[in-house]
Amino acid sequence: MKRNIYITLGALAVILLVLWYFLGRTDKTESTIIVPAKFGEFRVLVTTSGELEAKSSEDIKGPSGLRDFRIWQVKINDIIPDGTVVDSGAYVADLDRSDLMNQMKDIETELEKLQSQYTKIQLDTSMEMRNAREELINLRYNLEELQLRYDQSKYEPPATIRQIQIDLEKGQRAYEQAQNNYQLKLDKARANMQEVSATLQQTERKYSQINTILKQFRIYAPKAGMVIHRRNWDGSKQGIGSTIQTGWDNVVASLPNLTEMISKTYVNEIDISKVRTGQKVEIGVDAFPDRSYTGEIIEVANIGEQLRNSNAKVFEVRIMINESDTILRPAMTTKNTIITDVIPNAVFVPLESVYTIDSISFVYFSGRQTRQQVKLGRSNQNEIVVIEGLKEGDLIYLAPPANAEKWKLINL
Repeated sequence: MKRNIYITLGALAVILLVLWYFLGRTDKTESTIIVPAKFGEFRVLVTTSGELEAKSSEDIKGPSGLRDFRIWQVKINDIIPDGTVVDSGAYVADLDRSDLMNQMKDIETELEKLQSQYTKIQLDTSMEMRNAREELINLRYNLEELQLRYDQSKYEPPATIRQIQIDLEKGQRAYEQAQNNYQLKLDKARANMQEVSATLQQTERKYSQINTILKQFRIYAPKAGMVIHRRNWDGSKQGIGSTIQTGWDNVVASLPNLTEMISKTYVNEIDISKVRTGQKVEIGVDAFPDRSYTGEIIEVANIGEQLRNSNAKVFEVRIMINESDTILRPAMTTKNTIITDVIPNAVFVPLESVYTIDSISFVYFSGRQTRQQVKLGRSNQNEIVVIEGLKEGDLIYLAPPANAEKWKLINL
């Protein structure tokens, strides 16, 4: 029994000793990592993720003229998959016609009503003018008869002649008045016919315009290329069930020019002061990690924006890719390394090896066991330039060694 207890205690002691040895050794090793100060070309970099898009593209438009019918949005009933390569004249999409068809039915009803109204006015006018002409003819015959009686009355008594003369004058006035009334009725009839005819023609033009527009609801490619779906305001792509804004840009999809590509990226407000047009960029594409490209910044936004689901302010940057490659496609993710500055002959060390106390920057110098004050320059994501205080090959600690707080500080 006692023997088993001794064996157990001995085993525990061995395990504790082994754990102490390895854990103590690891901590000590990590706390005494020594690195040399490097010398050479130092590059100040800003690394971002971006998305490929064509520098230029041709929009595939929806039906024109819908604004004349106060239709501002049209739903996409069907559209070919994003990235489909098509020939000129190939089918691309089909749009919802329901709003325009409803207006077409209303116009058809109005057109039938106007045609009936036009026919009725035409018949009524024809009858009215025929009656007016017959009345005018009868009055002319009556006037001729009165004139004849007057011409034959010279041998009649003066009273009779006077009466015939009065009747002739009345007949003359009645005839002239009838002529004037006939002309007024004719002018009025023409005006009514012109008004109804103008309304009818306008409605017929609308009907014809709708028929022309309806033929445009089936969308075809204006030229050969790759069809790319348009992005919505929230970043999602248009597809079946999406709507196009006919009152704005009226774009269903686009045919990008794949020979000239750019990477659209966003730089945070901390780094944007380093970025400017003309800077060189090294570009990688996530889909093809074995390929690399070069580029140049062609545009930097002056005003920041806040991306969806992010509180940070960023600035849009557009990078022109120098090489043309047939495998590059819009919406591919890119890794962009922007070279904001290059210092040809510089001494530099890892960022984590530099410490600051009371605004004094220093490193832990290996061998001398001193803290060496340093004057710092530009930095990138991993390293920082030492302008004064170190030279190439000087060995320094990455992390403070044991009792380093007691080491003497060597000022510049």
